[in-house]
Amino acid sequence: MSFLQMLIIAIVQGISEFLPISSSGHLILIQYATSFGDQGPLIDVAAHIGSLLAIITYFFRDAMGLAKGGLATIGIGKAPEERRLFWWIVIGTIPAVIFGLFLKLGGYLEGLRFAELIAVNLIVYGILLGIADRYGRSDRSYEDMTLRDGIIVGLSQALALIPGTSRSGVTMTAARFLGFGRVEAARFSFLLSIPAVAGAGVLIVPDLFEAGSELVVEALIVGALTFVAALATMAFLMQFLKRASMMVFVIYRVAMGILLLVLLNMGTIASAVSG
Repeated sequence: MSFLQMLIIAIVQGISEFLPISSSGHLILIQYATSFGDQGPLIDVAAHIGSLLAIITYFFRDAMGLAKGGLATIGIGKAPEERRLFWWIVIGTIPAVIFGLFLKLGGYLEGLRFAELIAVNLIVYGILLGIADRYGRSDRSYEDMTLRDGIIVGLSQALALIPGTSRSGVTMTAARFLGFGRVEAARFSFLLSIPAVAGAGVLIVPDLFEAGSELVVEALIVGALTFVAALATMAFLMQFLKRASMMVFVIYRVAMGILLLVLLNMGTIASAVSG
C-alpha cells in the first residue's frame, strides 16, 4: 500500500468518523474514486482505533470519569455518579459487541461491503437524522443519561456495523430522539464509541499476528494519521453544532446515496466491492 493511499484513508476516516456521514461507507468507496483496491477490514479498524485515541484525547476529562467509574465498580475509590454513567456506557455497548461477533464469526462482514447497501443506508439514515434533528428536544445532557438511554442508543450503535449507516450518525439520531441537544448528542455518541471501538481493536489481534509485518506497519501508520485528522475534525464539529443544525449532513448523505444509485444504474461503478 502506498503512502498516498494510507494518507487518503486516514483523512477520509478522520473526517467521516465524526461527521454523521458514514466512515465505513466512505472507506469502502475509496476504491471507486481512485485506482486503489479495497484496503480491507484490518486497515479499516486501524483507522477506527486512531479515531478512538482522538476521542479519548478530546474528551479526556469525560474519559477519565468513565475510568474512575470503572475503578469504583471494582471497589477502588468512591464515585457513584461516574460509576452509574460507566455502567450505562458498558450496557449500551453490549448490542454492538454481540452483533459484531455474529458478523465476524459468521463471516458476514465482507458480504456487507457492496455499493447498493451503502447508498440505501446513506439515504434512509440520513432522512432519519434530519427528522430527529428537526423535531427532537434539546433539554437533556450527558449527565442525565439513564439505563434506558444507554440501551436504546446502544442498539442503534449496533446497526452502524452495516456500511453506510454511520456510527456517529445513527447514535446521534437516537440521542436527538431521546431529547439530547446537538452537542450533548455528539458527546454521548463519541463516549459510547470508546468501548465499542476498543472491542473492535481486540477482535483484530489474531489477524495482526497472522498478517505480514508490512501490513502491521501500514496499519500503525494509518492509525497515527487518522488520529491527527480525527482530532481536528472533532474540534470543528463540536463548535459547528453549537451554532448550526445537522441539515447539511442530511443533504450530503441523501445526495451521495442518490448519486451512487444513479452510477450503479448506469453501470459506471460495479456493485460488489473487491476485497
